[in-house]
This record gives sequence, C-alpha cells and structure tokens, in this order.
Amino acid sequence: MALEKKPVEPVDSSLLGYWYGIIKDGSDYFGIEALEITAKSDSVYSIIRYGKAIKGDIIMPDTAYYTGFTSWIGNQRFMNVEGLVKIEEVTNKKKRETKTHRVFYASALDRRNDTLEVRTVTEDFSTRKYFGDSDHFRMLVTEMLKLQQNIYDAQYSMQYRKIPKPAKLF
Repeated sequence: MALEKKPVEPVDSSLLGYWYGIIKDGSDYFGIEALEITAKSDSVYSIIRYGKAIKGDIIMPDTAYYTGFTSWIGNQRFMNVEGLVKIEEVTNKKKRETKTHRVFYASALDRRNDTLEVRTVTEDFSTRKYFGDSDHFRMLVTEMLKLQQNIYDAQYSMQYRKIPKPAKLF
C-alpha cells in the first residue's frame, strides 16, 4: 500500500543514478545489491534492483523491476514502490505453478552526499495486514512515527553509495 493515492512530488534528480551496497549478516552470507534509479515521468521513478547473494559457494542472482514515487510524512521522505514478483506455489502434490503477484513497499529514504539509506517499513509494524486505503495506511505510519516506534525491517534496510554505473562486460 502506498502512503498516497497517486504521485504528488516531482522527481528529485539527486536520487537518480546508480547506488551500490553490500549486505553482511555476520555469518558466511553476504550479498551485493545495486539500485538503478531513473525518471520514468516527471513524478514517477523507474527502479531496477540488481542483487546477488552468496552463501558458501552458491551464488543467487536476482534482478527486480519497480516503479515508485516519493511522499513525505513530516520531515521524513518515503519511496512508495510497486512491482511484480513471481512466486512458485504448490497447487497439488505433484504440480507447481509460478504466479505473478503485485507487491507494494514503503521505504524511508535519507540521502546525505553520496550515501542513500533505505529503511523498508516491515509488514509486521501493525497487527493489521490489510489497509482499506492509502489514507488509513498513512495515518497508521504517522501515528507510529510520532510514538517513535520502530516500523522498519532490519533485513530490508541498507545503505548505498552513489557510484558511476559499471560498464557491461559482454
């Protein structure tokens, strides 16, 4: 669910570019992730998330495509993100089916110089799993922020550095 019904803020050119981050969890797991953010329109961003997770000797590449737009709650900027993900579901004991689902995320954004911090709102910040509309979702997030409650998912919170986009090797 988005914090707004539709985009209300113009694209901020300081968010555009190639952002690179490294994920570590203290074990032998680490990942490399990059966000390529471009303007899709005057108020909507196109976001490509390039990811590669490494666990032992297994490498799991992952690329996802999203659109997003920004909005504010007080002094905090959020990116409202929408995308499609493929999920494999078991339909019966022998058959598996891949279905495409529309997903929504809201993430707090803090940009300082060449660093972008992204903190994604956790699904569990409220006992409610479904929100009637954007206004209700926004009201609940605003209330939790005023109470200084942690509404962010540590696993999906990360810092990125802005770098020139690497050239394609092939």
